[in-house]
Amino acid sequence: MGNLTFDFTGRSVIVTGAARGVGNAIARHFQAAGAATYLIDFDGDLAAKEAAEIGATGLAADVSDTTQVERVVEQVVADTGRLDIVVNNAGILKDGVLWKTTDEDFEGVLAVHSGGTFRFTRAAVPHFRAQQYGRVINVTSYTGLHGNPGQANYAMAKAGIIGFTKTAAKELARFGVTVNAISPNAATRMIASIPEEKKALLTQAIPMGRFAQPEEMADAVAFLASEEAGYITGTVLAVDGGMSM
Repeated sequence: MGNLTFDFTGRSVIVTGAARGVGNAIARHFQAAGAATYLIDFDGDLAAKEAAEIGATGLAADVSDTTQVERVVEQVVADTGRLDIVVNNAGILKDGVLWKTTDEDFEGVLAVHSGGTFRFTRAAVPHFRAQQYGRVINVTSYTGLHGNPGQANYAMAKAGIIGFTKTAAKELARFGVTVNAISPNAATRMIASIPEEKKALLTQAIPMGRFAQPEEMADAVAFLASEEAGYITGTVLAVDGGMSM
């Protein structure tokens, strides 16, 4: 975390896919900055454990299930009286070349990435409207704009999140709500699983010569969620060391 810190005291924040990786770093950042932070993950036990470490709340939810999503939002509002910030980060991978991708693997990836982003944003809107305030930050990907062999389902989901971000930004602006996305490039478990030779090639394609730490993604999300970013909406912020230039 750099010297520039934003104060989220009194704000309630939902971060999906928060048990590990970038989502976990984002949740930790918000909690440290004073927010009432809710770590949402399919792995509810790990979410609860991670949340307990930082004094936050961990909840189990399948983001592709409307009932579970709405239950989370209802609990946050019941606990804190409000909901201010939603970070849609949850995602899964079911990689395979197009002609070997099953319906299940295609639909599963879209249900979590696109469906989760849609469902949590939709569930938050009534509360945002009542407050005349809200922040949504969605996590997209370089792959959503440029494609990647073996990831047709993931690329489609991430491209869809960009279109959703811009549409929701246009619809919700009049309620004092901003909707933005980040396109990250961080050293997570996904990167760790790439063979060393391929990782070296990928690193060469990054002008800054390295993958980011997850905390650097959290800094960008905190900025977009801040009061200071109140006139920024519908944008996709590339936090990728210049890779997408």
